[in-house]
Amino acid sequence: MNGIESLNGAEHDHDMVNGSISRAQEQSTAPQIGLSGERQPNKVRVTTPYLTKYERARILGTRALQISMNAPILVPLDGETDALQIAIKELSQRKIPLVIRRYLPDGSFEDWSVSELISD
Repeated sequence: MNGIESLNGAEHDHDMVNGSISRAQEQSTAPQIGLSGERQPNKVRVTTPYLTKYERARILGTRALQISMNAPILVPLDGETDALQIAIKELSQRKIPLVIRRYLPDGSFEDWSVSELISD
């Protein structure tokens, strides 16, 4: 192993794909730059349960794009044909099947389902 592979984590990624990483390898590679943080347990959440306007915009845009590309629609339609209007209706009924990953300053993250978040 040369220095470049160990800094980039290439060997670590290969071991993770094969699932054969040992505890010693895991501890030795933990402080490397570029590795993602730990996942916070769902019961211990630090961030607010409110959907921000930025998350709302991204969720609606992503879901509208999916709908326009013939993704299944999860709410009954009342004559709506606009993908954005359908996405707004799905959000109001909490039917959007997406997960928001919120990164924390310590490098860890929290995953929130859109249905768990409070949106006005």
